[in-house]
Amino acid sequence: MDDERTARPGGADELAPERLTALLVRLTRMLLAASGEGASELEYAVARVAAGFGASTSMVLVPDGATLTVVLAGQSRTVAVRAFPDVARLDKVAALKPWAADVERGRRTLAEAERTLAAIDDSPAPYPWWLKGLGIVLFAVGFAPLMQPTWYEIGSTAVLGLLTAVLAVAAGRWPRLARVLPLVAATVVSVATLEVFARTPVHGGAVLLMLPALFYFVPGDLLSAGATELAAGFVTTGAVRLVYAAFLLVQLYVGVMLGVYATGGDTSALFDLAAHADLPRWATFFAWVVFTVGTVLAFAVPWRLLPALLASVYLTVAVQSAATKLVGEVGGTFVAAAVLGALATAVAHRPGWPPRLLLALPGFFTLTVGSLGMRGLTSLAGGHPVRGFHDLLSMVTVVVAIAAGLLLGSVLAQRPRPLP
Repeated sequence: MDDERTARPGGADELAPERLTALLVRLTRMLLAASGEGASELEYAVARVAAGFGASTSMVLVPDGATLTVVLAGQSRTVAVRAFPDVARLDKVAALKPWAADVERGRRTLAEAERTLAAIDDSPAPYPWWLKGLGIVLFAVGFAPLMQPTWYEIGSTAVLGLLTAVLAVAAGRWPRLARVLPLVAATVVSVATLEVFARTPVHGGAVLLMLPALFYFVPGDLLSAGATELAAGFVTTGAVRLVYAAFLLVQLYVGVMLGVYATGGDTSALFDLAAHADLPRWATFFAWVVFTVGTVLAFAVPWRLLPALLASVYLTVAVQSAATKLVGEVGGTFVAAAVLGALATAVAHRPGWPPRLLLALPGFFTLTVGSLGMRGLTSLAGGHPVRGFHDLLSMVTVVVAIAAGLLLGSVLAQRPRPLP
């Protein structure tokens, strides 16, 4: 009987506020840990669940923490919550949506909600370590034709992507490596590229050969997410996320430079010259399938969502390609981001469909801009200031275009939702 009494909104059991606060703290920590692509929805999601038990919440949010206040039956509790933002376990994000919907509609007692949330939080990864590693390799290989549509680019990326996959999987077991993973990965990839794959300019520039293998670490999505949060009025989270993204870019840049020095070369090795394209169109088209499968495995997305993610990717690519022909690269990126944001927001309203993050993320990756930042920094280091500053300016422009487009699409498709 105690569990049932504490589960009811406004229940008389004096332990209800503590138990509900503990539930909401756990939920907040899980949402923070999955907020690598932005935290603008977090406060509303927690308030929704709290309202299902007759409580109200308020929150002060930063990218890696939140101060949560829970008010129930006239009692107030404030708790600080910390979690590092990431997108490594998107299976948990998928499972949280139906759980939160049931709680909001009063379909779960507090005891049931606690047990189910604990099961989601403590669940093992849906794929073994070797499949996650394979996903990182496929993620890189699928991205490779965007850098250079050549068979050599794909072959070299498969080898270099395997190096980054081994390091990423190892970092999951050794937290100390995880702290410096972008730097170590960039150094290893830089050395391997310069020593093995970029010994002649006929296969393209060294940076173009490195980038697909480092795409798993390139924070283009963080840059766009931070700009979107700034545009939406989340000044603190947006600004901090942008600073962190810039720090990751610099880490990757330093790692590439360490690779240059370790091989005894000089910065002139970082030329940015594309090789002659020899990849047929069918291979370029199929690369997006490889890329999306890699996304599913690398970020622990439930396998059943692969068709929806493929549709998101191909729609984004098609809209961007068509719009670019009409209004140029920046305009095409803006239009594609707006369509992606509107579609993901509208479809996510449906109870049986995955949350907005999962629907938007693969398409979001296709619009990412972090590689422009890496190319800009390495071009500057290689003695090409005009090209370097051009790439950096393009990065800033496209970041704003993606952020504004995603925000516009979300606003247009968003249903009215007064906070509980």
